[in-house]
Amino acid sequence: MKQLLNFLLIIIISILFAGIYGILHDQITFTISPEYYILLKFPQFGIENLEINTRIKVSIVGFLATWWVGLILGIVYAFISLFLDPEKVPKVTIYSILVNLFITVIVGILGYWFAILFLSPENIDWYIPAGTKDIRNYINVGSIHNFGYIGGVIGLIAGVAYQIKKAKLYFK
Repeated sequence: MKQLLNFLLIIIISILFAGIYGILHDQITFTISPEYYILLKFPQFGIENLEINTRIKVSIVGFLATWWVGLILGIVYAFISLFLDPEKVPKVTIYSILVNLFITVIVGILGYWFAILFLSPENIDWYIPAGTKDIRNYINVGSIHNFGYIGGVIGLIAGVAYQIKKAKLYFK
């Protein structure tokens, strides 16, 4: 029973952490390039015509763009937790998720610097909506987003390694 409870809690916590990460991440990147959201993300998520504060729209996009990543990560962490000491799993798995998030943030920051150093409108073939005025910052935010997903995968590997190392394999 404890393992089932752990399994479900891990998934729920992972979804919530990912959603909160997405909200905060998108608030920051909106500051860098509002056009990325207004011209791309709001239409992509079908919320361009919602009559609400723009920052709330950004939060909606942030949550919707990341909750499902938390679901996937949570299922992986929860599945692995079935083979670990159930007494250690909750605390260790929360730390594992935090390791995952930390690495995701760091890799996202690297994405910003990668864009600054290596990307320009001349060497990318991304969709850039008509009317985009600040293409430089649009590219920067696109790179941060792309690197964030890469960071999520790298973070998952590190988080799982941490989870297994700290919770120890457990077989009845």
